[in-house]
Amino acid sequence: MQIQGFTFNPLSENTYIIWCENTLACAIVDAGMYNSSEYHQVQQFIEDRQLQPQLLLGTHGHIDHIFGNWWVKQQYNLPYYLHKDDIAMIERSTTMADLWNLAYTPSPLPDVFLEHGNILKLGDLDLEVRFVPGHAPGHVIFIHHNSKQVLVGDTIFQGSIGRTDLPGGNHELLLQKIQSEIFSLPDDFQLFSGHGPATTVGFEKLHNPFF
Repeated sequence: MQIQGFTFNPLSENTYIIWCENTLACAIVDAGMYNSSEYHQVQQFIEDRQLQPQLLLGTHGHIDHIFGNWWVKQQYNLPYYLHKDDIAMIERSTTMADLWNLAYTPSPLPDVFLEHGNILKLGDLDLEVRFVPGHAPGHVIFIHHNSKQVLVGDTIFQGSIGRTDLPGGNHELLLQKIQSEIFSLPDDFQLFSGHGPATTVGFEKLHNPFF
């Protein structure tokens, strides 16, 4: 699995494009693009590498991770995958945008509901879905075991974890799920977070102050 990250929008969210080297099938993960310049960066990257967009994947539905969903739908008409428990996050995003004075075009609702244990196909790639609630009620992560790469959204960051003081957050549940669903992976698996730099399972086991 190939992966490219972009840091977008006023909340410095990481949007990822992942793709299969053999087929050039690609997915956009957590589409946080906020303006025309950021839309253009994604479109240019896809066109320059002749990638074939197939999926729009969401780790969760907080506003900074869905700013660009409407544009992806308009531009590529991709099916949107999200856990059903995060529909409420999307539905309250207009209120959040008004509260924080952010420009926001409403995101479409998901076309496909993700569940723990799903295996998603992207070209020759198999992505395992694991349910890791606590930061958001429907938060999931995407694991590509062969390349040892994990898209963890806002569950865990380098030296930190996702905030749990937002509606639907649960601190103890998040810690428990990180232990069972992320720290159960081998130490050399790379973790690509929704904010900040990438890290590894082993580094966080040793150095994350929450554990």
